[in-house]
Amino acid sequence: MPKSAPRKTVPPKKKARVRRMAPAAERAPEIFRRLTVEYPDAKCALDHRNPYELLVATILSAQCTDKRVNMVTPALFARYPNAETMAGAKPEELEEMIKSTGFFRNKTKSLLGMSAKVTEAYQGEIPATMEQLVQLPGVGRKTANVVLGNAFGRDEGVVVDTHVSRLSQRLGLSRETDPVKIEQDLMRLYPKSQWTMLSHLLISHGRTICEARRPLCEKCVVSDLCPSSRV
Repeated sequence: MPKSAPRKTVPPKKKARVRRMAPAAERAPEIFRRLTVEYPDAKCALDHRNPYELLVATILSAQCTDKRVNMVTPALFARYPNAETMAGAKPEELEEMIKSTGFFRNKTKSLLGMSAKVTEAYQGEIPATMEQLVQLPGVGRKTANVVLGNAFGRDEGVVVDTHVSRLSQRLGLSRETDPVKIEQDLMRLYPKSQWTMLSHLLISHGRTICEARRPLCEKCVVSDLCPSSRV
C-alpha cells in the first residue's frame, strides 16, 4: 500500500499583542498636556467674527468640510450680515449661495428658521445658553457647544465630531460609539475649563496624525499612551 502523505503542521497563530495601559483617568491629563504643546495654535477652524457668523457656519458645516464652509461664508455674510437680514432672505437665493456645502435645502430651512426665531425672540442677538440655543431650528447640542465654547467662552460640553469620536476610542478615553455618551465620558475625564480646547486638540491631531485610514503612529506624540498604537 502506498504510504500516506505526511500531515502538514500548521504553526500556531500568534496572539495579537495587547498593550497594557493605565486607566484613562491617569493618562488623560498627560494626553492633554502633550497635545497642547504639539498644537499651540489649535482653535475653531470655522472663520467667524461674532456668534451669529459662527452659528451660521456651524449649521453649514454639517456633512461638509470647514474649508468649503469658509469659502462660502464671506459672500454669505456680506449679503446677510445679521439674523434680521437672513430672516428676510429668499429661499432660492440662499440655496444658491450655500449649494456647494451640500444638503442645501435642509440647511436653508434651518438658517431661515433659526434667524427668524433669533430676530423675533432675542432681538437679533444669538442667545448664550444651551437651553435657548437647542430650541433654535437646526441647532443641536453639538452646534450649541461650538457656539458657546468659541463665541461666548463658555465650556458647557465637548464637541464630538468624527475626529473626536475616533480618537476618543483609539486612545481608550471612551468605549462608546454614541457621540452623547462619548461626550459624557470626556467630561468626566477632563475639568470643565478644558472642554472646548480638548475638542480643538483632538481634531487637530486627527487631521494631522491620527487619520481614519492610516494613523501615523510613528509620529504620534501620545503613542506610548495609546492602547491602539502600532509602535
